[in-house]
Amino acid sequence: MSEKEIILTKQGLAKLEEELELLKTVRRKEVAERIKQAIEFGDISENSEYEDAKNEQAFIEGRIMALEKTLRNSRLIEDGEIQTDVVSLGSRVLLLDADSGKEVAFTIVASAESNPMEFKISDESPVGKAIKGKPINSQVEVTVPRGRITYVIKSIEK
Repeated sequence: MSEKEIILTKQGLAKLEEELELLKTVRRKEVAERIKQAIEFGDISENSEYEDAKNEQAFIEGRIMALEKTLRNSRLIEDGEIQTDVVSLGSRVLLLDADSGKEVAFTIVASAESNPMEFKISDESPVGKAIKGKPINSQVEVTVPRGRITYVIKSIEK
């Protein structure tokens, strides 16, 4: 089975590479030191510090494997691929909530780099799916956990 290609922006790629480097060079060493110290405390069968450090180590190793897989299957999106006539991966989109009149801007990214707190939404999210491929002034209805929202696409930029 072939792996799904993950398309990343320059910023998204850099962020994932930075996280991977931190995990491999700093966090691995920190948790190994914690395990070593916990073993020095004696009986590891009843040592919560040892158990906690081993769980953290498993989490770090799992995250390293996930990041390496993502990076192995990733492709950098080129500026020329980002469209401004319709919403595409990499587009910065200004949406108008037709009901409230509030505007919100998002960048459409692959799920690997989505972060709603940074206004980066996945092209696979309900809003991302609804607006992808749509031109400026399109009206789209999106079903979200709190109900249906009608958005109007006000602008599309790189």
